[in-house]
Amino acid sequence: MDRILYTAMSGAKQTMDQQAVVSHNLANVSTSGFRAQLHAMRAVPVQGEAALPTRVSVAATTPGSDFSPGPITHTGRELDVALGANSWLAVQANDGTEAYTRRGDLQVDGDGLVTIVGRPVIGEGGPLIVPLGSSVTIGADGTLSAIGEGEGPEALVDVGRLKLVTPEQALQRGDDGLFRMPINAEGDVPALEADDEARLASGALEGSNVSAVEAMVAMIDVARRYEMQMKVISTADENAQRANNLLSIQG
Repeated sequence: MDRILYTAMSGAKQTMDQQAVVSHNLANVSTSGFRAQLHAMRAVPVQGEAALPTRVSVAATTPGSDFSPGPITHTGRELDVALGANSWLAVQANDGTEAYTRRGDLQVDGDGLVTIVGRPVIGEGGPLIVPLGSSVTIGADGTLSAIGEGEGPEALVDVGRLKLVTPEQALQRGDDGLFRMPINAEGDVPALEADDEARLASGALEGSNVSAVEAMVAMIDVARRYEMQMKVISTADENAQRANNLLSIQG
């Protein structure tokens, strides 16, 4: 079989993967604190005997995520926070490990547990819990202050502090959408130390850094590229069938 089939097939496979990345980014264009996932492809020469210099296959490379900041929107909600430029908020993942997110729409569940999308928010001593029915405010350093129901301002007390971290290297995105430190030499995923200098703005949210227009243009471009690769495969198959017909002619 002509190597052009393998070339076009490898390109089509990577194009489908890129389309999945673009679709995922577009689906999260309105998700607070979302960081766009990047996808790139590179040409790789076909190896083997009788390899032709014009035949190359495609391999995917994953540069990581786009960490550029998203737009800040003022909401006025006391439990909404917009993190500083390089700061991240620590949360507890489903497996109990520590992970990080830029999403700042905090919620308080029926048990007083502070969460983000159902995941407990980590404080200085573990998951944060606030008194039920209290009014909670968040300071610029991440300190949570609460006033009990029916009490005056003089009853304001500190109930904990959000764990804010500032990584010195790029974090890695997990399958759950949360970010973590890269695996160290011991094979473990280390947890970052809290950064006392990190700051946030309450009553505001950081939006997704995905541009809906750019994502739509990329989706159209990827779809057209996939159609071209399918056309190459179809043309190569037709040429092979014609060649077989010529060879089968009895002379």
